[in-house]
Amino acid sequence: MTTVNDIVLIYFEDIPLTFAKIEDINPDIKKGWHHVKLLLLNIPLQVVTWILRDAYIDGDEFTMGGKKMRLEKVVCPEDNSLEEDDEEKDDAPPAKIEQKINENTQNNKVISLLDRKKR
Repeated sequence: MTTVNDIVLIYFEDIPLTFAKIEDINPDIKKGWHHVKLLLLNIPLQVVTWILRDAYIDGDEFTMGGKKMRLEKVVCPEDNSLEEDDEEKDDAPPAKIEQKINENTQNNKVISLLDRKKR
């Protein structure tokens, strides 16, 4: 279920349009409808309030001005790449790690700013 502080992707006519953070959800006078305050994460930031049903907040398609709209909750993907990098580092012998460090730094030059200032 999508709730306050969740990030959603707003689709307009089945095309991803922008991301938004749900700032607040308050009940409407009509049962099953809510005032949903969204912070649109674009430049400049904008705040809008849409009146939506529970199902629309949770991802069902709806229309605005005859145009198809949909909210999709954004879930942070698991980052397995960090674990893989750690495993590779653990498996690498120390000599190989040192060699890699030397390769990365051997073409670098240290330039003294004090020497440049004297000229």
